[in-house]
Amino acid sequence: MNKRVIPIVDFRQAMPLGLGAGMLPVPTEPVGLLGDALGRPLHDLRISVTDRCNFRCVYCMPKDVFDKQYQFLPHSALLTFEEITRVARQFVAHGVHKIRLTGGEPLLRKNIERLVEMLAALRTPEGREIDLTLTTNGTLLKQKAQALKDAGLKRVTVSLDSLDDENFRRMNDVDFPVARVLEGIEAAYAAGLGPIKINMVVKKGLNDHEILPMARRFKGTSAILRFIEYMDVGSSNGWRMDQVVPSNEVVRRIATELPLVEADPNYTGETAERWRYADGSGEIGVISSVTHAFCQDCSRARLSTEGRVYTCLFASEGHDLRGIVRNGGSDAELAGAIARLWHQRGDRYSELRSEQQDARALRKVEMSYIGG
Repeated sequence: MNKRVIPIVDFRQAMPLGLGAGMLPVPTEPVGLLGDALGRPLHDLRISVTDRCNFRCVYCMPKDVFDKQYQFLPHSALLTFEEITRVARQFVAHGVHKIRLTGGEPLLRKNIERLVEMLAALRTPEGREIDLTLTTNGTLLKQKAQALKDAGLKRVTVSLDSLDDENFRRMNDVDFPVARVLEGIEAAYAAGLGPIKINMVVKKGLNDHEILPMARRFKGTSAILRFIEYMDVGSSNGWRMDQVVPSNEVVRRIATELPLVEADPNYTGETAERWRYADGSGEIGVISSVTHAFCQDCSRARLSTEGRVYTCLFASEGHDLRGIVRNGGSDAELAGAIARLWHQRGDRYSELRSEQQDARALRKVEMSYIGG
């Protein structure tokens, strides 16, 4: 009877984007480049295709909150593939050249290959293909890898927080074996969905003892292993600062056995700080949103599964585009809404977290709703 209850705020009914109630934004012609209030360009779009997941990871969708009674979005609320593609086309016209499909678990969305094919056909204003990627927990990757590649997907990122089967089952909290995720990674290799990135969220006392085993496992392969600091995303994971393993500590632990050399970023705004093995046998990355904020270079917008745009992973409010799409709005009006939103963007939550203790208490949307 003493079941722990964590209050969770439902941000899905967010305010519409515009000047006021019932007012559509002024159309803005896409010019291929948008800057926000801090001068940051719009380059990346992350699209959540479902708010559902078949895992109940303790740092994202703890089972005592996301239980059998939790009300996920009805199918009618989700953007259709055609609607997603229409919105994505306007983002690409504004300068987006990389799109990542996320969730929840995106491979749970029925016929996801069809959406991949539709998005893969988009072109930048210069006529180039977009960089189309997908993040998955790997549970369905073995069955889906070849079809995703055939549809036009470029690469996959697989979330893998432990190699120890007992610990992996404990962390996903649905008793799913790690061997099946590793089989999915092998299938992605075989299909040519590479270079594959492996994301490990590190939580002190839960899986930080596996930092070195993970590094050993993927050293010498074409996979890029990335260690992510446990973040205060959403309101349901019970985040505490003392559970964070700083990225500097991750690098130190690995380098004691496997010497590392710092590498330059691939591009401005890259989330991961890169380190190469000194013997040339690959690289790792560390994502340090907690201890080393990278807000100043953030170029990412996020589109929720029901058509709301979030301009920060830690946002507390989304901006509705579905209303424009479903109420007869033109492409010019849609483009104008995106432009207005990005011009006004001033988010820098991770920097504020470091500067102000009060920032941590801000209500934030759940990561399972808008993707990581």
